[in-house]
Amino acid sequence: MHHCSASSEEVTVHGLTREQTLALNANVIETFRANSGEMPEGHPLHGNPTLLVTMTGAKSGRTLTSPLSYTPDGDAFIVMASAGGSPTVPAWAHNLRADPKITLEVGAETFPAHAEETVGPDRDRAFELMTNSLPRFADYQASVERLIPLFRLHRR
Repeated sequence: MHHCSASSEEVTVHGLTREQTLALNANVIETFRANSGEMPEGHPLHGNPTLLVTMTGAKSGRTLTSPLSYTPDGDAFIVMASAGGSPTVPAWAHNLRADPKITLEVGAETFPAHAEETVGPDRDRAFELMTNSLPRFADYQASVERLIPLFRLHRR
């Protein structure tokens, strides 16, 4: 049985505990794969652009998959490490920094990709793209003191 420290249990995303978030993510991943990358009508993420990032855990070394909202940027995809407006950076962002070689699932397609953290004017442009496409992400940034990292994911 996996035991978490009290501090990690207190961290919530959208008011969910870590365990609830993992269960929700597992449902999203299963639904995504069963429907060729689409969230069916009736699913809370229906109509939300969603991709799956499979990466190596920075601490565990395990293969991990996270469903993320994205906005397209040419042939690349912008994702934002908002954790739903949480004050802490999500683990997946640390994983991408430690090992940017990833696998992406977008729609029915799966391909090797590379994650690049945006900085400076490039981050500003990525933030504008993301928030124009998905306005709730501007609210997430406004609700926290940290500068929320954005990553550009592109084919290898």
